[in-house]
Amino acid sequence: MASLNLVHGRQSLLHSPDSTMLFRRPPSHPLSNYSFSTSSGFHTRTLARFSPGILVCRISSSRGARSNRSRIRSASVQRVTEELTDDESKDSLISGDSIRQRFLDFYASRGHKIIPSASLVPDDPTVLLTIAGMLPFKPIFLGKIPRQVPRATTAQRCIRTNDVENVGRTARHHTFFEMLGNFSFGDYFKKEAIQWSWELSTKEFGLLPERLWISVYEDDDEAFEIWHNKVGVPFERIKRMGEDDNFWMSGATGPCGPCSEIYYDFHPERGTADVDLGDDTRFIEFYNLVFMEYNKKDDGTLEPLKQKNIDTGLGLERLARILQKVPNNYETDLIYPIIEKASTMANISYPSADEQTKLKLKIVGDHLRAIVYLISDGVLPSNIGRGYVVRRLIRRVVRAGRSLGIKGVEGAFLPIIAEKVIELSNHIDSDVKIRASRILEELKKEELNFVQTLERGETLLEKMLVDALSNAKKSGTVPCLSGKDAFLLYDTFGFPVELTTEIAEEQGVTVDMNGFDIEMENQRRLSRAAHNVVKLAVEDGANLTDTINETEFVGYDTLSTQAVVESLTVNGSPVIQVSEGNDVEVLLNRTPFYAESGGQIGDNGFLYVTGSEKQQTAVVEIKDVQKSLGDIFVHKGTIKEGILEVGRDVQAAVDAKLRQRAKVHHTATHLLQSALKKLISPEISQAGSLVAFDRLRFDFNYGHALTDTQLEEIERLINDWIEASTFLKTKVMPLRDAKEAGAIAMFGEKYGEQVRVVEVPGVSMELCGGTHVSNTSEIRVFKIISEQGIASGVRRIEAVAGEAFIEYINVRESQMKNLCSMLKVKAEEVTTRVEKLLEELRTSRNEVADLRTKAAVFKALMIANKAFEVGTSQKIRVMVESLDDVDADSLKVAAEHLIGTLQDPAAVILGSCPGEGKVSLVAAFTPAVVDLGIQAGKFIGPIAKLCGGGGGGKPNFAQAGGRKPENLPRALEKAREDIISILSEKES
Repeated sequence: MASLNLVHGRQSLLHSPDSTMLFRRPPSHPLSNYSFSTSSGFHTRTLARFSPGILVCRISSSRGARSNRSRIRSASVQRVTEELTDDESKDSLISGDSIRQRFLDFYASRGHKIIPSASLVPDDPTVLLTIAGMLPFKPIFLGKIPRQVPRATTAQRCIRTNDVENVGRTARHHTFFEMLGNFSFGDYFKKEAIQWSWELSTKEFGLLPERLWISVYEDDDEAFEIWHNKVGVPFERIKRMGEDDNFWMSGATGPCGPCSEIYYDFHPERGTADVDLGDDTRFIEFYNLVFMEYNKKDDGTLEPLKQKNIDTGLGLERLARILQKVPNNYETDLIYPIIEKASTMANISYPSADEQTKLKLKIVGDHLRAIVYLISDGVLPSNIGRGYVVRRLIRRVVRAGRSLGIKGVEGAFLPIIAEKVIELSNHIDSDVKIRASRILEELKKEELNFVQTLERGETLLEKMLVDALSNAKKSGTVPCLSGKDAFLLYDTFGFPVELTTEIAEEQGVTVDMNGFDIEMENQRRLSRAAHNVVKLAVEDGANLTDTINETEFVGYDTLSTQAVVESLTVNGSPVIQVSEGNDVEVLLNRTPFYAESGGQIGDNGFLYVTGSEKQQTAVVEIKDVQKSLGDIFVHKGTIKEGILEVGRDVQAAVDAKLRQRAKVHHTATHLLQSALKKLISPEISQAGSLVAFDRLRFDFNYGHALTDTQLEEIERLINDWIEASTFLKTKVMPLRDAKEAGAIAMFGEKYGEQVRVVEVPGVSMELCGGTHVSNTSEIRVFKIISEQGIASGVRRIEAVAGEAFIEYINVRESQMKNLCSMLKVKAEEVTTRVEKLLEELRTSRNEVADLRTKAAVFKALMIANKAFEVGTSQKIRVMVESLDDVDADSLKVAAEHLIGTLQDPAAVILGSCPGEGKVSLVAAFTPAVVDLGIQAGKFIGPIAKLCGGGGGGKPNFAQAGGRKPENLPRALEKAREDIISILSEKES
């Protein structure tokens, strides 16, 4: 259901909960256990994941009274220190969740306000995604808004994709990571920041001081003095570094300052001479302290800031790696369970896998975290902006998983592995579980769509690469894929050029990126020159938000209004005029159109332009309305008549019939939630919804399927409420008052100080910005059409109401009439007649299968004399033949019969083309052949590949399939050559 911050309003930049705790105190027992193995040189162990605040060692997990906390923490420090100094002692690990909570607790006890993580989609228009912990506070640092608290601490979710190619190749690169930070807004400065960072590292987490190295800016004598004289770090372990490494700038001008970093030394035995802190084999930087004390002016000079700030960042994954004593960030309990899930699905042992296999598993583990949290924050796959980031990451994971042999359910494996990411999300972002159904649905849809494209594109790319290698060999040049070919893959098959480059590099082929850029520009130029597209382009759309105000929404009170066209966009580019036949995005100063939000789809309707004599001069059909950059409504449609220009007055009219359908379904959704809470469980909560013109969909958290009786009771109760003809009440009130009144809030939604409350008196009260009927009688009737599980612990109900119910019944009545006509029975006799037909069909199929089997056995008898012998000391009978159009099951029976006829030792390889575009293959080996070290499963795979397929099986028997029947003769000839060669070699 829709949420609203003062009727389509904006949420505040920073929201601070009343409590200083970000997470609720969890129970003291472990949440789950994972088998945890690491590579050479590190322990192999069972890793237990614990709730935040619990140190995994033999001390009390209570974190109650302050008087007990110091005792527990001193024990923690002692135990961790022992772990880090005694490799022979029993492992005692700290969970990632524990590290996060202890960091927040540490700074909360020092006067910092715990602020929840901001979304991965930032309010800052200058960046695509939240890339750093300080980003939500940037307006405060820049002086654009006043500080709300003097000190803050966060565990901020972050995304960076600039180094995506390094993911899995290094021990520390990620696309998704958590940045733990403490911030001071004109409060404390260097001394406190440095001393607390040292106390946190050495006392709270027990890192040995002699393993920590410090970097400072080359001219920052103050920081050097604090580290050496106040903290006690020896001169030789404090390194002065230049501007590139240790001076932070927000941009060409503005706030800036030196920074200081803490490094952990994995190999202190290497000494202190000629140390390079950039040596990843020895050091890892895990804590960065930025001292914002200057303002950089236009001329490049620095002037002291009146308000000096502290911005710090501690990498959670990096510290977890250190404390959990694993060789890289991927093998911490934050990521490894995802890798382990993927390994299991690929039937691979991660510890014993080669480096290339580990790389692919790390890509799956890392990228899926980024993908799940991005989709949860509302970023859906697309070809532009943030959506392209998600799509690119998904495609990298799909390709990695497929190359590992991971198979899923119904062709998709991402949702299965993503369930593990969601399971691990409790203390990172609790909203992820609430949105699980939508996340899994998007992943499945995107994966299946990409697999189809991938198979077509991969075939073409494979041919292109073969040609490139062949041409290079002939000419003696470096193999290169032309920019034109790369653009064809991008434009026709949706291949990101980065993916093309990655696949090409694996084959030793480069990609002509200059040529690709030229092709891309040619396409843009052709688009600009296309007939009837735009008359005149305007300035870059980056400045659009500077001139366009938020859209005034009047759609609660009216379905038609006069408005002014403030902006037009075609294919993402701002224009001032659009002519007939073109798709366009229109921004108005006011609108009656509801923009998609809270599960309710956007309105449809028309924009009308009238001339001086009130004659209609242009018509725009609106098919969708979306929100952009807060409360700017984007009307997406097509110019049906005339020309639309910026600045013109239009009559904006919503399709009243479709709006009524949406209103009916939205109010019905509220009634459905109330009925579920009343009849099934008061603990049920919404996990997602869709309010469309033709149906409604409601996802909710519940662990069991609803029975037919329960569904009937829900329907009956809702229809009773409809029949009661109750008038709805809608009002705007303070959020606190709404919650005290009992209004249901959508879990995970962010609300402003003022909210809209929709109430069906005595039945339902929810925070909602959607459109609703004025009286329940307008709904007319409610009918559930399906109930199913969509994820672990999440159910989905689909239903229809009002006019959509009439359509639903009419369609099914028409279908029933057709059935009755075809079956020549009455409606009440259809079920009995269908059951009888199904039984007859089953009997017929069994008879056909028996006949096919007998025919296959007969064919096997006819060709048994075609077997030939291989070997000298041991005569091995071999048969490689085609059985024409025999189906796969019958082919298997024929092979088994031949093996029995030929007797041990024998090898049988058969093929057939059971249908158009289908190939079936089977390999059967007797025990004596298997004892020679020849396995049917491994033998049949390369043969099937020649037919455009694959397969496998056991050492003595394997089946495979393909899509290229025309290649079967060549494949069988290859099988004949290979089996003779292998048997001759093994037998001799």
